Amino acid sequence: MSQFLAAPGRTAGPVARLALTGDLARPARLTVAELRAWPQHRTAVHFECATSGTRRHTFTGPLLYDVLSAAGPVFDLTRRKDRLRFLIAVRGADGHHALLSWAEIDPDFGRAPVLLAVTLDDRPLDPAGPQLVLPQDRCGARHISGITAIRVDGGYPAPNGSG
Repeated sequence: MSQFLAAPGRTAGPVARLALTGDLARPARLTVAELRAWPQHRTAVHFECATSGTRRHTFTGPLLYDVLSAAGPVFDLTRRKDRLRFLIAVRGADGHHALLSWAEIDPDFGRAPVLLAVTLDDRPLDPAGPQLVLPQDRCGARHISGITAIRVDGGYPAPNGSG
C-alpha cells in the first residue's frame, strides 16, 4: 500500500521508525510523518497515576486498527472468530512493553479507539517516534512512548471448523 512507502528526500538527522512485524502479509517500517498520511483522530485523555496524580493530554494520530489492518494480518477472514487468537505486542524505545488483543481494537468486538499518536498536546512526535494511546485505560500503564516495534502474533493455528 502507498501508506507504507517512504517519502522521497533526505532528513536532517535520524528518524524514528516503527517496525510492524509478525503474522502480517505486508510488514513495514513507518515514521511519524508516514503515519500522518492516515486519517487522524483526536482524543483528550486523563490518566490517574499513583505516583504523579492525574495527567491530562490531547493526542492525535491514526487508529492502530487501521494501520495494522492495512499491513494484512494473516487471519482467516472467512472465520470471524479466527481474529480472536491474535495478540499485539508493542515495545517502546525505553524497553516498556504492552500487550493487547486484536479483539480489543476490532470494530466487530471491543472497538477500542487505540491511537498511534503523532502529536502530544499539539506538539509533533517526529524525533521520538509515535506513542501508543489507550484512552479507555484509567491509569495509562499501557501508554508507550517512542514505539519502536509492534508485533502481531496469531499464536496457535485455528482448529478446523472454528469461527
